[in-house]
Amino acid sequence: MNIRRILMPLIAMMATTITSAQTDGDHNFEVKKNLDIFNSIYKHLDLVYVDTLDAQEVIGTGIKAMLRSLDPYTEYYPEENMKDLKEIYTGKFAGIGALIRYNTQIKRVVIDEPYEGMPADKAGLKKGDIILSIDDSTMTDKNVNYVSSHLRGDPGSSFILKILRPTTGKKMQMKLTRKTIQTPSVPYYGLQKDGVGYINLRQFTEGCAKEVRNAFIEMKDKGMRGLVLDLRNNGGGSESEAVQIVNMFVPKGQLIVSNKGKLKRSNIDYFTKVEPLDTVMPVVVLVSDMTASASEITSGALQDLDRAVVLGTRTYGKGLVQTSVDLPYNGSLKLTSNKYYIPSGRCIQAINYKHSRGGYTEHIPDSLTRLFHTAHGREVRDGGGITPDVVVESDSLSNIAYYLASTGTDSTEVLLNYEVDYIAAHPTIAPPADFELSDADYENFKQRVIASGFSYDPETDKYLKQLIKLAQFEGYYEDAKDDFDRLEKKLTHNLSHDLDYHKEQLKKIIEADIVAAYYYQRGTIENGLRGDKQMEAAAKLITHPDDYWKILRP
Repeated sequence: MNIRRILMPLIAMMATTITSAQTDGDHNFEVKKNLDIFNSIYKHLDLVYVDTLDAQEVIGTGIKAMLRSLDPYTEYYPEENMKDLKEIYTGKFAGIGALIRYNTQIKRVVIDEPYEGMPADKAGLKKGDIILSIDDSTMTDKNVNYVSSHLRGDPGSSFILKILRPTTGKKMQMKLTRKTIQTPSVPYYGLQKDGVGYINLRQFTEGCAKEVRNAFIEMKDKGMRGLVLDLRNNGGGSESEAVQIVNMFVPKGQLIVSNKGKLKRSNIDYFTKVEPLDTVMPVVVLVSDMTASASEITSGALQDLDRAVVLGTRTYGKGLVQTSVDLPYNGSLKLTSNKYYIPSGRCIQAINYKHSRGGYTEHIPDSLTRLFHTAHGREVRDGGGITPDVVVESDSLSNIAYYLASTGTDSTEVLLNYEVDYIAAHPTIAPPADFELSDADYENFKQRVIASGFSYDPETDKYLKQLIKLAQFEGYYEDAKDDFDRLEKKLTHNLSHDLDYHKEQLKKIIEADIVAAYYYQRGTIENGLRGDKQMEAAAKLITHPDDYWKILRP
């Protein structure tokens, strides 16, 4: 027997064990040392500092700074904020069920969109209604957060709301009773032409898989030939709900996602548990750059298992899982405990959070991502979200549309004012799938924008000014001055021209807002499918099975 061959591995193992023990010991010492230092610093501040300290504020700031050095998903919720954490997980809160916004022109908070069947809707509140007071508290000089906090409360509690309706000039008073509000996970689903089913899933809250399941069964019974599952801008939520949705389309006993972290006892594998609804019907999943977390588990697992075609643009890339831990004094810590891995074995986390160097972030470059394979051998990669099987870019928002649709300046309210007046003048409109703003209506809107004095910064003007500065710095400007002058004249801001040039995009924005006042979120989504080129590409794949299967089984 070769004693050397036996002793060398043992010596190596001992060295590794000793190094590991030293490392653990060093870490524990550093933890104790720094906690002692933190405790000592606060004691001296509390004893000697010239002003009396607010312990909750000062130590709370220290806690927030510590968590900020980790990742954006690790957060501390003290007792008074536990309702916020519960709302994240359930999607439920108690209020009147309406979106509100700040009207910068009149400097008041107004109703923007009541939810269907909720207290605000039943009370007859409309888009543009100005909130004057809640009970005895005046709201005319308050911001959105303040007004929102007063509209919310315990389920079943009531209050008196006073509003001013701008289209009539009348002040109105009404009693509203708060209700538990849960924004719909599936605000719209329905059969489109050629038997293409469509389901819009907005968030992965408790029970959403059941809603998706019921919608699928209903459309299948009506003759659905294929399904488009829309996960665009879906920021995720419950991991188990995502597994249940995937289970609708893949067999029982299939591994969908694995959670792996520092503690082995917290590792968990999620398998499909029930028989699927359909394993052969064509499925296309729509994704965008804001498709994240549980949405990426759903789209990524269906891609890895070659069960669906993913279409759209690359997803966000959140491959981290959070766990809630109870803390003393009824608080909670939502902390990142695991990374998740979908069926091919890849983790799609796009950002590397560097903790050792002050907490900076690093977006993983494509060159450092690794290659994996789907069930049928197709190449997929980790480290940067889900790359669609079919890339179809969405229409980018024009500069003028951005300024008209966003809030922040008085002139942007011309869009809201037009929509409020239009709604007041039209008791009814066409169904969502058919409603379209007429050319005469758009011309009216155009003239109101021009008359309002609306202005915005054209991007070409910004870049031209930067180019002129650069040319002056490098000494080329004087020789090219005449060319710059001619270019500046050609790029002169022409509001009427811009409103005509971007007419179709602006019409879509106005139509979506108007439809919401009559048919709520479901109507807005249905109306928006007209001219949606990603939806059109998905429907085309479903109605051309050869093209669909060629992608999944090359």
